[in-house]
Amino acid sequence: MSTALPVADAAQVRQYARVLIRRHPRALAGALGLHALAAVTGLAAPRLIGDLVEGISRGVGTVTVDRIALAIAGFVLAQAVLMRFAHFASARLGERVLAELREEFIDRILALPLSTVEKAGTGDLLTRTTRDVAALSRTVRFAVPETLIAVVTAFFVVGAVLLTDPLLILPGLVAAPVLFFSTRWYLRRATPGYLAENAAYSDITDGISETVEGSRTTEALRQQARRRARTDGDIGRSYQAERYTLFLRTVYFPIAETGYVLPVVATLVLGGWFYIEGWATLGEVTAATLYVQQLMDPIDRLLSWLDELQVGGASMARLLGVARPADDDPAAGSPRPAAPRADGQTPAGEQTEGQRPGEQTEGQRPGGQTEEQRAGEQPEGQRAGELPGGRRLAARDVRYAYQQGRDVLHGVTLELAPGERLAVVGPSGAGKSTLGRLLAGIHRPGAGSVTVGGVPLADLPLAELRTEVALVTQEHHVFLGTLRDNLTMARPDATDERVRDALAAVDALDWAEQLPDGLDTTVGSGGHPLSAAQAQQLALARLVLSDPHTLVLDEATSLLDPRAARHLERSLAAVLRGRTVVAIAHRLHSAHDADRVAVVEDGRITELGPHAELVAAGGSYAALWRSWHGDRSAGSPAGD
Repeated sequence: MSTALPVADAAQVRQYARVLIRRHPRALAGALGLHALAAVTGLAAPRLIGDLVEGISRGVGTVTVDRIALAIAGFVLAQAVLMRFAHFASARLGERVLAELREEFIDRILALPLSTVEKAGTGDLLTRTTRDVAALSRTVRFAVPETLIAVVTAFFVVGAVLLTDPLLILPGLVAAPVLFFSTRWYLRRATPGYLAENAAYSDITDGISETVEGSRTTEALRQQARRRARTDGDIGRSYQAERYTLFLRTVYFPIAETGYVLPVVATLVLGGWFYIEGWATLGEVTAATLYVQQLMDPIDRLLSWLDELQVGGASMARLLGVARPADDDPAAGSPRPAAPRADGQTPAGEQTEGQRPGEQTEGQRPGGQTEEQRAGEQPEGQRAGELPGGRRLAARDVRYAYQQGRDVLHGVTLELAPGERLAVVGPSGAGKSTLGRLLAGIHRPGAGSVTVGGVPLADLPLAELRTEVALVTQEHHVFLGTLRDNLTMARPDATDERVRDALAAVDALDWAEQLPDGLDTTVGSGGHPLSAAQAQQLALARLVLSDPHTLVLDEATSLLDPRAARHLERSLAAVLRGRTVVAIAHRLHSAHDADRVAVVEDGRITELGPHAELVAAGGSYAALWRSWHGDRSAGSPAGD
């Protein structure tokens, strides 16, 4: 069952909105200034019409009427020009803010711990990256500018009524209680309602994506009815959530519309009484009525866009929540700080203040290592950028639980020397993959520590972590793009020669060169299809290019047939020389080739040592070896 990502609270959304405002003070002030000028020019027409009515009632000449009509036309034209530039400035500001929001959201997504992503499932992330981003886009580009326009216009219109005659503002207040209490009722219920609606969409997306991805399994097990029932249930919950928000709108909007009519009627009635009593002139009553009528437009606009603001606020809360780890997620934590370095420099992949993403500061270690470093040779003393304790990977008294109170690992302690090759074996469900993910920094231990060079993996920035330890599993993704793009994403500056060397290292160069366009062949969704084994080789070639010093291979060759897997592992041996390798495998020939073997049973390391010693000891590993090797001599590797 997937666990939805957290949602930011109202205070965090408001704080982030203030941050956005402070980023663009000039653009915001310019847009508001243009809207204010447009609003001021729009106030001239009602006052001039009032003067015209007053003048006609007193019998002024046609010359005065013509002059007033020309003045009204001039102000209307000026307002149209100002509104054009005001809308342009608002739209430009909105697009700029929206671009920043999208970029920051992608950064948050990519910075999430993989364990958090796995727990959230596909549906929640997909809904946030599509539906929520689209909703926020409408809010930023349309709702926010329109709301600002409405507020500025309403402010100046109220001021104009007060200047015309303070008494004439009283009829307009008749709608204030109606609008205030109805809006308060609506706002209290709208945000939770829209959050529930978006969460329901996440469930629908999650269920549909699971059904599509597992369609063959569903068909083989004849579970179509069950999957349909799941989808029907998700749609039913979404229907109820949408029905609730629709109910809120059907109650709120009619009340608001009634509130628009009351002030105009009240101004006409009371204004007529004021005129009869001599408290206001006919011109003042006419101008005030027109102003109140004019006031209804920004209020109507404000309340109409208020619903869109609630949708956008709920979407922003969900997008901002991506950066917040779930409280009960042991793998989640605060953003990874920079790891301490021997030379005190900024670690590779970390940005200094004022540095743009992707730029390197002077002296920053570029991605990749020299041939000497890849061979495991260290210059005299410690290199700049090295971790204080070197590159020794160690787990000490580690415990981990996917569900609270149900530990999968129980006090595991393991230390690997630089350049050592460790094989992790054991029965299915023993905790081998979980241990591998902890050693790769994917999961954060619930207790104990996993360190590299004496620094906890959990404290390393993500970019720096992946230069220290990398994980390759049997699940691989082929991105839409050329074969070259799929490889150089691990090292953007890699030459074609280096790309071909990486492919050759994993026995993939032959089939890669036979593709229709070679390295320029488009692969991935809709492109040239790759088999599961080829996708696995592609992932291993990326690993060769990325060049970390410690590798965790979790069944990394499981999709190849045993003979091809054995051949590939021998080819990789030269590439892996000098690196620390943790190989999790069911095929025990990997264990035979390793420096040491760790046997994991029931979340504990029950045996640890070289292959020959463990076979001679006659324990669990020896039984596994005999079962794997059959009647052959236990001293020779399987497949030889």
